[in-house]
Amino acid sequence: MNRSSGILLPVSALPGPCGIGDLGADARDFIDFLAAAGQRYWQILPLNPPDGAHSPYLSASTFAGSTDLLSPEPFLARGVLTAGEVRAIDWGADPMRVDYDRVCAGRTALWDTAFAREKASAAPALRAALAAEPWLRDYCLYMAIKEANGMVDWQQWPRALRVREPEALAEFKAEHAGEIEFWAFLQYEFDRQWRALHAYAKEKGVAIMGDIPIYVAADSADAWAGRELFETDAEGKPRRVAGCPPDYFAADGQLWGNPLYDWNYHRRTGYAWWILRIRHALSIYDILRIDHFRGFDTYWAIPAGETTARNGRWEQGPRMELFRALHNALGSLPIVAEDLGEMFDSVRELLAESGFPGMKVLQFAFTGEDSVDLPHNYPRNCVAYPGTHDNNTLTGWVAEELTAAQRKQIVDYFALTKQEGELRGMLRGVMASTAALAIIPMADWLEEPAAARMNTPGQAQGNWQWRADAKKLTPALAAEIRVLTERYFRAAK
Repeated sequence: MNRSSGILLPVSALPGPCGIGDLGADARDFIDFLAAAGQRYWQILPLNPPDGAHSPYLSASTFAGSTDLLSPEPFLARGVLTAGEVRAIDWGADPMRVDYDRVCAGRTALWDTAFAREKASAAPALRAALAAEPWLRDYCLYMAIKEANGMVDWQQWPRALRVREPEALAEFKAEHAGEIEFWAFLQYEFDRQWRALHAYAKEKGVAIMGDIPIYVAADSADAWAGRELFETDAEGKPRRVAGCPPDYFAADGQLWGNPLYDWNYHRRTGYAWWILRIRHALSIYDILRIDHFRGFDTYWAIPAGETTARNGRWEQGPRMELFRALHNALGSLPIVAEDLGEMFDSVRELLAESGFPGMKVLQFAFTGEDSVDLPHNYPRNCVAYPGTHDNNTLTGWVAEELTAAQRKQIVDYFALTKQEGELRGMLRGVMASTAALAIIPMADWLEEPAAARMNTPGQAQGNWQWRADAKKLTPALAAEIRVLTERYFRAAK
């Protein structure tokens, strides 16, 4: 990895007139901003459909794209939507916050209208896509059944559909062919819009860093259609689920509830599903961050039905066997490993053997000791952040979380001055570090307060809502970022 830098901004956090950031003109404008600022990378969060709490890390599919992120612009250009129809939607009162209820309702209404007007001409392409992509067939069928059953968890569906009895599925497909094609239509459109945007980024010299969680959601097409991939019983119910053990921060541990992989099955199949998953991810991203990398080494397995994570146990993951299989099938693996939190020596050994860069986060550094997260201790092969989407903004962190001793250590360490500004001095420290890649959240360049935080782990509501203000993404800010980027030899040429 060459010395470089980038900016973290979820697609949902882009500015724009339709309630949520999308794949339209404002995304292209942001790519132009990145290029003007000398940035080589745009890091985003998972593009998959979010769950009911709007988390992109718990999705109905590991392959599908979120229809919340579709832009109306191509539909307008093709004449299947009108500007008046788009303007008539109530997108919410605050352009700086996503009102998901209004956004989802408004976009569903628009996409229903667009499909009704375009389905006849689109039908051959949709049927070809459904025939060619097994994941698409499973996802579209899953969503159609889910919609027909009031969007409840698939474990609550009628048994014949829940356990995928062939006769029941065939009957449903025959009766709901239009609904299945609707979901295929949305994915077909998402693919067209995303690939056009990705091509635009490449033209501007900006690479996309995508993101995938290690686990899949229990309520997902993957878990419903691919139960052999997971530790499940004959009814498809998980025998054990994912989480992490009790620690200083959580006395009961964390009970995530994701189904655990049946690694013996994956081993017997040569990790075929993982090859499909990573091949797909690398077809839409240039570089891929994998969340919870440590789970490939050892993972915390909790018996299903437990109410806390206390009674789990550590199990052995696939380690390098998986990554060798991926490398043999796919060649070079441009992967960043999320290696945050408490690590066993075996996890560090796996990271070193893989050669993947890990992550360093400035907000974890100021313990009063010579922390590995202090910039002078960064290895070259890592990605440096002031904070991630799971951290407070830098402004919020300084205002709300620092002790007096930590603040003094920061001032002394970075030689902060009022003239430069406290936050700018810390960003300078990240950019000046030895890390090959430095990624700064857009909210930190904008010095946004804690209200701009994307996610608070363990908090079920109120996350993933912040949006950037287009008026603040100025040529002057791009020029300022470029100066610092060039000073520390990270700028795109």
